[in-house]
Amino acid sequence: MTAEAGAELGATLEDDGTGFRLWSEHAEGVELCLFDADGAEKHFTLDRGQDDVWSTHLPGVGEGQRYGYRVHGPFDPARGKRFDPAKVVLDPYARLVEGPIILREEHFAHRDGEGDAGRPRDDRDSARVTPKCVVARSLPAIDDADRPSTALADSVIYELHVKGFTQRHPELPDELRGTYAGLGHPAVISHLQGLGVTAVELLPVQQQLTGRFLLERNLIDYWGYNTIAFLAPDPRFAATADPRAELREAIRSLHAGGIEVLLDVVYNHTGEGDEHGPTVALRGIDNEAYYRLVPSNRARYRNDAGTGNTVNSTHPAVVRLILASLRTFVQEYGADGFRFDLATALGRGERGFSPDAPLFAAIAGDPLLRDRKLIAEPWDLGVKGYRLGQFPAGWSEWNGRYRDTVRRFWAGSEASVADLALRIAGSPDLFPDPGRGPAASVNLITSHDGFTLQDLVSYQQKHNLANGEANEDGERTNDSVNFGIEGDTEDPPILDLRDRQRRVLLATLLGSRGATMLLAGDELGRTQGGNNNAYSQDNEVSWVDWAPAARDAALLPFVRRLIAQRRAHPLLRHGRPEVTSEEPMGLLITADEADAGPDAALLLGLNRADAPLILPLPNDGGAAWEVLLDTSEAESPAPGTSNRSTGRATSYEMGGRSVVYLSRPAIPAD
Repeated sequence: MTAEAGAELGATLEDDGTGFRLWSEHAEGVELCLFDADGAEKHFTLDRGQDDVWSTHLPGVGEGQRYGYRVHGPFDPARGKRFDPAKVVLDPYARLVEGPIILREEHFAHRDGEGDAGRPRDDRDSARVTPKCVVARSLPAIDDADRPSTALADSVIYELHVKGFTQRHPELPDELRGTYAGLGHPAVISHLQGLGVTAVELLPVQQQLTGRFLLERNLIDYWGYNTIAFLAPDPRFAATADPRAELREAIRSLHAGGIEVLLDVVYNHTGEGDEHGPTVALRGIDNEAYYRLVPSNRARYRNDAGTGNTVNSTHPAVVRLILASLRTFVQEYGADGFRFDLATALGRGERGFSPDAPLFAAIAGDPLLRDRKLIAEPWDLGVKGYRLGQFPAGWSEWNGRYRDTVRRFWAGSEASVADLALRIAGSPDLFPDPGRGPAASVNLITSHDGFTLQDLVSYQQKHNLANGEANEDGERTNDSVNFGIEGDTEDPPILDLRDRQRRVLLATLLGSRGATMLLAGDELGRTQGGNNNAYSQDNEVSWVDWAPAARDAALLPFVRRLIAQRRAHPLLRHGRPEVTSEEPMGLLITADEADAGPDAALLLGLNRADAPLILPLPNDGGAAWEVLLDTSEAESPAPGTSNRSTGRATSYEMGGRSVVYLSRPAIPAD
């Protein structure tokens, strides 16, 4: 089997028609099904090639043709085979699927959808309830000259959900809310530019499906982490009948605004789930090739992703599919990089995880992909799944150790000054390879998965009852603090403490070496009411509120100043920190073979006590220290304005629960 051989897979428009090519090693026959507007179906038998690619060419078949496949072979789950020609399956290389997939009984192999042994097969045909693939020509390649480019170490990444970010925006017309077109609207881009972020990271925009267990609760897989067609944009975010053109135009508009676009991609599993799941795509094409099966019971799936199945990313056919997906979103849509969900699963082989896994090697060898921003979520749910710091050169990683250490430090739980200093310094203990460096660390405090920033300072416990799982879902340990009252309160001292806590968390994040990631809406005080796993909440729990109360609205200019300070003072991004005091914590930041900008040195002070503390000021006879930022003050000077000097003072009094940035200005050269 040579999955790399032969012509392009999928439906390819040719001079006089369309070529259809589907890879399956273990199939015994493949039928192409063409559907007319009324659902009438025509069948065409595909020929098998030596490279296990089944193909045909149909003259006169052009763009817009609806199609799917019926794949023949044994249904023998005990041997890993689950062919079922009664089920129309999607083309894994489809560039467009006509609509969302709403699961029905016909999609399941058994009438109760509950497994194999002793249960009646469901031979009902799924064509009527399955959206069809659509023949679509490839889009013109994006010119790299039209892309912005920011080094990852200088990046401020803003993680957002297309619908959640735009659904309630007051300046968007109703028809654009929740859509790709809304994301590309000038009012939305203006907010991102004013904030100062350099890139947006979009939660999954590939075609997804919602599992039965959510549909039975009248919920939806809102986050979209159960993708099913890796090359097709999800039509649920489209304001028009053309989600491909709409997503491409949104990315073009973001690029024109100087903002890069990273896509959160899910290749570690699919929405087909476990052995009780539906047959809509890979399961019905070649189950034992596309998925990792339990060796001792091939009727079951390895579940390293915690969602029912794990894609077999060491298989050449799977590597080829994932590369085709990545290349499509780079070339045709303009993606500047990717965040790989549960990326440890993508590096697993028979002997466990390896940074030399076939997929990683293939990406490194692809000239279109190897220089893009590649960010791993460096864990999965399998054995020894936490692999932070172990991904290949050229990759960056979500730094869970950074998140946990910063949260614990400011929550008053166990977090040593030494450990926090390492995290602020870019985690050199985790990324010691000179070929990677601090840019390998993507520093974050909040993300879509967990509490928002507001909830991190307002809730001690998760409140996930709305998800319908008896509050059993979601992370139990959040390293959060509520300052005495769980949730909403009108108590002024508690609100003041919460405001201080938000500011110190953000100031720590923006003052750390490495790439920075913010969660959309944190700058506006967005709350999910204590829900730390809002994956199924397609409602106001998850949507950004663009009209926050005055106290929350005041956070926005603070975040803008923080990001501007980071941009104006390169030492915050590239300097070498050294601990000068422990309580309060002081970090002296000096140049590390990089442009120091306007500063001879910076001093970062962190006071986690509720009472004021004295921060010693290093004094080597240089210029006086100037205050760039003090989070205990209602207003801090904007970058480039006159800063308050400490004069000849040898110490600085820090307010309780505060962060300060102090600068020793560089002496101008003669």
